[in-house]
Amino acid sequence: MEEKVRIIELHEDVFRKNNEDSDNLRKKLKEQGTLLINVMSSPGAGKTTLLRGIIRRLKDKYNIGVLEADIDSDVDAYRIIEEGADSVQVHTGGSCHLTADMTQQGLNGFPSSKKYDLIFLENVGNLVCPAEFDTGATMNIMLLSVPEGDDKPLKYPLMFKVSQALIVTKIDVAPVFNFSLDKCEKYSLERNPSLKIFPVSAKRGDGMDELVSFIESKIQEQKA
Repeated sequence: MEEKVRIIELHEDVFRKNNEDSDNLRKKLKEQGTLLINVMSSPGAGKTTLLRGIIRRLKDKYNIGVLEADIDSDVDAYRIIEEGADSVQVHTGGSCHLTADMTQQGLNGFPSSKKYDLIFLENVGNLVCPAEFDTGATMNIMLLSVPEGDDKPLKYPLMFKVSQALIVTKIDVAPVFNFSLDKCEKYSLERNPSLKIFPVSAKRGDGMDELVSFIESKIQEQKA
């Protein structure tokens, strides 16, 4: 006897609600003149260290906040506060990414009386999940640390595709890890030809001026 198979066609985008929330959040941020940068990477790539270096260079010119997303702990939030920026810690309850609604809840934790020029969203450390969900940020940047290897654009292409800038961190130890910046740039641009690439050493200061100039240009674009 021939069995009847029930076929259900799903026409509704499962991400539709999150995409709508993201678009609404971006519109609100544009009206406020606030640049929200979603920062993604694997754990240990140096997100917090990089942000501290950027904050030191910009805090006298702009009001800066950092939204720290972690599964648990508030260690990074206190490290940001030490640099003179406001910080709000968000615990994701085990989730490996943030959605636009979670981002908005985190932003609600900042003082409503203060106008921010720049807010960083330090996403959960993971090279896969965060790239799949729109957070409502104005732009996405990702970090790739030298010890992770120059072949990561081949293995985790989505994060490279959805980012506007790639920060290659810990560039000062490239010789130790036999890391080829040329290969990394080649693989990355194959995934995303418009990707801006900044090799930096946050601790030593290499490349930080170029990166900060890029971020400042985006702050001005958001206010225009």
